[in-house]
Amino acid sequence: MWTRSAVVALGLGCSATALMAQDGPLSAIDWLSDSISTPVVQPLPTNEVPVTDSASVGAITVTPLDDPDAVAVGLLPQSVTGLPVDLWGNSDAMTLANLILANHKVETPAMQAMLETLLLAELNPPLSGDPDGLLLRARVDTLLDTGRVTQALALIERAGPDSPALVQRWLDAALLTGAETRVCAALTEDKAITLTLPSRIFCLARGGDWNAAALTLGTARALGQIAPETEALLSRFLDPELYEGEPAPTPDRITPLMFRIFEAIGEPLPTATLPRAFAVSDLERRNGWKAQLDAVERLARTGAVDPNQVIGLYTQRLPSASGGIWDRVDAIQVLQTALTARDPGAVGAALAPAWDAMQTSRTEAIFALVFAKRLAALPLRGAEADIALKLAALSDGYETLVPKLADPTADAALIALARGAPIPTPRGSVQSALAAGFDGAAPSADLTRLTRQNQTGEAILRAVTMFEAGTRGDPSQMTDALRLFRQVGLEDIARRAALQALVLERQAQ
Repeated sequence: MWTRSAVVALGLGCSATALMAQDGPLSAIDWLSDSISTPVVQPLPTNEVPVTDSASVGAITVTPLDDPDAVAVGLLPQSVTGLPVDLWGNSDAMTLANLILANHKVETPAMQAMLETLLLAELNPPLSGDPDGLLLRARVDTLLDTGRVTQALALIERAGPDSPALVQRWLDAALLTGAETRVCAALTEDKAITLTLPSRIFCLARGGDWNAAALTLGTARALGQIAPETEALLSRFLDPELYEGEPAPTPDRITPLMFRIFEAIGEPLPTATLPRAFAVSDLERRNGWKAQLDAVERLARTGAVDPNQVIGLYTQRLPSASGGIWDRVDAIQVLQTALTARDPGAVGAALAPAWDAMQTSRTEAIFALVFAKRLAALPLRGAEADIALKLAALSDGYETLVPKLADPTADAALIALARGAPIPTPRGSVQSALAAGFDGAAPSADLTRLTRQNQTGEAILRAVTMFEAGTRGDPSQMTDALRLFRQVGLEDIARRAALQALVLERQAQ
């Protein structure tokens, strides 16, 4: 059940304090294609304290507030999320947008899941409104930045890409997911949208009108309307045979449009050094297994892929090499085979290498969802039993599996957290902070004040920021965050986050 509780001001967290020190406009992703000719830059008001960094965001037209679908746009209904539709309440849209963008790099899986739910939930805008669509744009940008490109594309289409900023993101999301032909067709037919020359030429070609694309490029070249390096790349795209054997020069800034053009001319660019969203394109079946594995691991670190997709790629075929990711694949495959055979001895021998592989790729929580329940059914001992317990603590079934597998004396902290109780005898600053989070006390006065002011959604976002700061060197911040989560009815999130902080120990890395 939801109650009115809140979260602390940014200045209380070390990471938040750093954010407050930043100057500049509201942050957006800085790798978007220059696809729409209408300017999309809108600076922050001078009296607004920025809470994140880097590039600017575009202007969005006013959305009619009497359109229920546009007002509460999202992919997850209340029946799925359990969140009240008026979660944003009295908060300011700019503040919420900044908080969402500031949390795009959270590492704790429970915090990633909480943020994803907020990004995809059907929620009414703040009571003060969001006439510039800042909140929606921040949600889309964070989805893109964390590798949830398919969800970003669906959210844009659910909302209706009726502004330059959303159209820009719509095309880029389509380019990264292989849906560019459909979106290009829609943009080409819409006379109200003016594409930039590179986008127009690309979309004409994708629609099969190569003559019009070549004519447009020729005209732009004659009139000096296109940069020489862009013209050279588009020329290769339209007639690659003329440049056979001549590699195209790689621009300093790679956008989704440039990325797809390089792919089309037979010179695909590696995604390892590109923003995470580009990794989604490597999951396409036409790419090699190694590229798919690298991409799925990278996306798994932000919780942007389904666990079954990860295990499916890991077990797709036998590795033909060794070292690096191939050793991880082999370790997971050996464990999977042993579990299928229900051989405790083989499982015990395979578990330590598999756990090392999970830790190396920082995907422990993903594999816990796949393996924990089956491991809990086997009679393991010693170090193998300890690994099985850790995976149980990271799994969906933590509440029942942890008490079943744990030693009441040695693992009292895990048992307590799995049950949502204070740790009886905490050891060290992390356990002490986690224990205090379950002592039943109310959040701080600042947190309580915010929730009493009908700003519960903002409180949750700030608590996510605080919990992450706690895992990175200031454990005391986890206490207030946990108290907030529990008071507003997010008991499961609080327990998962606490267990993950204890098991993963990200603060030590």
